Amino acid sequence: MNLFEAIIIAIVEGLTEFLPVSSTGHMIIAEKLLGVPDSDFTKLFTVGIQLGAILAVVFLYWKKFVAPLKTGNLGFFLKLIVAVIPALVFGFIFSDKIDAMLESSLTVAITMIAGGIVLLFIDNFFKVQTIGEDEKISYPRALAIGLWQCIAMIPGVSRSAASIIGGMQQQLTRKLAAEFSFFLAVPTMAAATGYKLLKGYNSITPGDLKLFAVGNIVAFIVAMLAIKFFIGYLQKHGFKLFGYYRIVGGLILLALILSGYIK
Repeated sequence: MNLFEAIIIAIVEGLTEFLPVSSTGHMIIAEKLLGVPDSDFTKLFTVGIQLGAILAVVFLYWKKFVAPLKTGNLGFFLKLIVAVIPALVFGFIFSDKIDAMLESSLTVAITMIAGGIVLLFIDNFFKVQTIGEDEKISYPRALAIGLWQCIAMIPGVSRSAASIIGGMQQQLTRKLAAEFSFFLAVPTMAAATGYKLLKGYNSITPGDLKLFAVGNIVAFIVAMLAIKFFIGYLQKHGFKLFGYYRIVGGLILLALILSGYIK
């Protein structure tokens, strides 16, 4: 992987990580179109640059993360801990199976299409949205959202889509469901990314560190822009655009698989 390829993949990560469109599916397409080899470093890089995306959430919602530390009211963090527990448990138990599914581009294509169909009708499924402030999210609701997030362990589902749908099922407004999904991404992605990096850090070279640094900076900047766009758009227009986009993206990936371009 060269610097140009690293920047492109980081842009794709930043754009898609917090949108309900499957960052995994997009990075598979990007890597294949760029001709990036399917190596251990490529897999490690796509996980490692998630740190930049995580920092974008912390930066944009800095007050939300700092306020509980100043006041001593740690309910916000406790709810995130409760919500992330299912992902930690299932992720640990099914780690090998999840890695095996990541090798299946066909699984990603199918779940992208299926998830797109769901997003076309999601606003009709959950019309009762009475919770608009995170202080009103109870611990059972936080746990339920965390369980929904676990569906995203199937590659192509989209962690963002699963947790937002879970939030709406728990009667959160679209805006709060999206924001809680962002907050929940911080411990979830930090744990997953840290685990993968610890397993593979011995294979990282000084040249790789440069790619990681550039990739994280790019992912950080692009993710901030994507989050701001998503929140504004979601409040006005809902999920249909993302549903259609997922279906088209899944069909493109499926066509690449059937043509033999992607194995």
